[in-house]
Amino acid sequence: MADAVVARQQGDDFQARLFWLNAALLLDENAPVRRVSFETGPKAFDDVVVEYAAKGAPQDHTGRPILRDHLQCKWHVRPGDFGYEQFVDPEFTKGTSVSILKRVRDAQVAHAPDGEGARFQLVTNWTAKDPLRKLILNQTNSLDLDALFKGGPQSTMGKLRAAWAEHLAIDEDELRKVARTLGINLRIRSGADLRDHLNDRLARVGMKPVAVSEPGFSYDDLIRKLHAQGRKEFDRNSFRDLAKEANLLIGRGESAGATIGIKSFMHPIDNIEARTDESLNLVPFFEGRYLRDESGWNSAVYPALRDFVLEHARKNDSLRVVLDAHVSLSYAIGAMLDVKSGKSLQIEQRTDGRRFWSRDDVPPDASWPTLDIAVETLGPGPERAIAVGLTHDLAGDVRKYVVANLPQVGALTIARLNASASQSSVKSGAHAAALAEALAAHARAQGRFPCTHIFVSAPNGFTFFLGQLHQTIGASTVYEWDFDGRRTGSYSEGLQVG
Repeated sequence: MADAVVARQQGDDFQARLFWLNAALLLDENAPVRRVSFETGPKAFDDVVVEYAAKGAPQDHTGRPILRDHLQCKWHVRPGDFGYEQFVDPEFTKGTSVSILKRVRDAQVAHAPDGEGARFQLVTNWTAKDPLRKLILNQTNSLDLDALFKGGPQSTMGKLRAAWAEHLAIDEDELRKVARTLGINLRIRSGADLRDHLNDRLARVGMKPVAVSEPGFSYDDLIRKLHAQGRKEFDRNSFRDLAKEANLLIGRGESAGATIGIKSFMHPIDNIEARTDESLNLVPFFEGRYLRDESGWNSAVYPALRDFVLEHARKNDSLRVVLDAHVSLSYAIGAMLDVKSGKSLQIEQRTDGRRFWSRDDVPPDASWPTLDIAVETLGPGPERAIAVGLTHDLAGDVRKYVVANLPQVGALTIARLNASASQSSVKSGAHAAALAEALAAHARAQGRFPCTHIFVSAPNGFTFFLGQLHQTIGASTVYEWDFDGRRTGSYSEGLQVG
């Protein structure tokens, strides 16, 4: 019973914070959000419903607009897992007779009859089991339709399709529409992480943040009062009235210039359009994290990226850059906005909370970890490789890849911190910039190479600052790691810079 009470309370709080995270955007005149509600949508997908204006609406992994986003939270105190069978079992969501898959189908027919325009996401801290797990595209929370509809009736995926189609009494064409709108978010944030993110959003739109020292979270309590009053749906006017009534408005801080965003994959909770003034959507070039046309990094992706970044750099002396993007894009953007650009630049960094980094955001600190740099001779080749492991030690993987695939590389530079690599090892923008400058100075001392092959495991901020020093490093190819393990399980070429 105690677990049930705690789980319900934590689930309610998580739902409340997702509501406020989205509803706060109703105060942002540049955001496409037009209405946010809770517990008013299709049954089993009514925790939070976000409606978007057609202009500026977020896009799905194929580039089509999402006009309605339905979030259903399933929070558990204890760890557990689920498979595709649970989607046809009403007990999975404590339903009496209707499964969550049937709820998805009903919602899809009502709001996305062609399988487009709406998304229905199950957000849970449980783990998916195979074969369902293999279908979830980590960068979009969507299902891999190509994999789902591959194989005959006796294949693993064929049996999954049959179970779902028979349960819904539909054919595979209709099942494809259902599957296209279904999202499964397994990367649920903790309440504390979401609180930090929410405080950033509140401050941005001029609402009162909640101090870390404050016990509880007042916004959680407020949504319970709204529920009791039957006030569950808000547009821009009614939400502003609520914010005034509850004394939640404190005014916006000083503007930091234009905020631009670039995405090459989808964030699991927070869409980039909602937190930027203008954004570039490169997702249609990709399937998950993989480029659809492997030869298209420099022929298709780079021109679109260059045109967008330089257009906004010409119009603004101060820029904030938000990235949900591949590592080679971070490096390339830094190269476009290099240290000689004369711009005031900040880059969003999610590590250890969500904030903006700049080269001089905090004074230098002697306690910050520094770089240990070593050079290995691999052979007589004229080119070099650089492996930078700040958040993970990647030296072994890089060495293996270079030896097997890059015979022209004669020298491998390995840069590690003099402390353990971790997600919090880089402390600030100033720290990241100092590390980038130290690596660039070492590269300069080595002399010029025809090409430098760069492998990075580090915060985006570091990679951006390193890109700003690209002229010191010279012509480079930046490599992407196969995070999902769906292809090589190793590295592949990304953008070429310089």
